Amino acid sequence: MNTPTCFSLSSTDDQVAHLVLNRPDTLNTMHPTFWRELDEVLTRIHTEGTARALVISSTGKHFSAGMALETFSGAIAMDDQSPEGRAAIFDLLTDMQATFTKIENLRIPVICAIQGGCIGGAVDMVTAACIRYATVDAFFCIQEINIGMVADVGTLQRLPKLIPFAVVKEMAYTGRRLPAARALAYGLVNEVFDTPEAMLAAALQCAKEIAGKPPIAIWGTKQAVGYARDHSVEDSLRQMGWLQGAIWSNAHVRESIMAMKEKRAGDFTPLSPLQSFKALG
Repeated sequence: MNTPTCFSLSSTDDQVAHLVLNRPDTLNTMHPTFWRELDEVLTRIHTEGTARALVISSTGKHFSAGMALETFSGAIAMDDQSPEGRAAIFDLLTDMQATFTKIENLRIPVICAIQGGCIGGAVDMVTAACIRYATVDAFFCIQEINIGMVADVGTLQRLPKLIPFAVVKEMAYTGRRLPAARALAYGLVNEVFDTPEAMLAAALQCAKEIAGKPPIAIWGTKQAVGYARDHSVEDSLRQMGWLQGAIWSNAHVRESIMAMKEKRAGDFTPLSPLQSFKALG
């Protein structure tokens, strides 16, 4: 892939990938290039299997001000004048939704470090992550209602699984800001920090701890937790039996125990790189 212009991507010695939104001059707004580059980066991380956790952070005053409004008057034409045009809106949104779903479906855990405003599409984005840290000045806003539309790329589907339903409705109906302190109280964020530096350090430390576990066990845990969110306890227990039977490793358990006793990092097999069936021909 080409070098991204909306992001920087790096990795640590601890096999943690770090993706940074790096267009603070535009408040890290989301336009077609942003979407394309994010999709490409996530696909690369998912396919390679070398990173064991992903931290997404940002730069400048705000994490992201959401969708770039000029997009709707330029690059994207939302045709509401015909049934064919309205059907195309459905397909366009499906494509956009799929990019943020890649965050949720990534083979590794994702931690978002959020400073300042997390607005509109940025809420769609961070609700797809596993863990969210925030600065004390951070806030979350379902901005779409303030510009006469319904949030449509994941917020209204994922946020009710994270915070009380009535709070989601309040945010979605009014467009009010949810400050970091309330977000912490409701469980939307895991912890609040005084500075962006402290927040990022904590996010990278958490990712480092995750990266020190057997990657396949982390993969299995993410599969199980995600499944349990959307299914009954009985169904989830059945899924857990099949899942554990598929990935159980005596060697990983022995290595984990020995590493703890010897106070050293464990030596674990990485996830296998993925091959595209279409690319094999």
